[in-house]
Amino acid sequence: MPSKVSVDKDLCIACGLCVGTAPSIFSFGDDGKAEAGAVDDEAAAEEAINNCPVAAIKGE
Repeated sequence: MPSKVSVDKDLCIACGLCVGTAPSIFSFGDDGKAEAGAVDDEAAAEEAINNCPVAAIKGE
């Protein structure tokens, strides 16, 4: 389970899946693309990583 996540803004298509799955971790930045904050729910972070349609989310 990831304790830290990041979003590759070059890959992100701003579909909102991560924000909908884990709103306490992900939000939209000023550029309209997803940003990652602190991981407070590892299961939700893992779900967002696994379901990102363009594999823009990486976990550590």
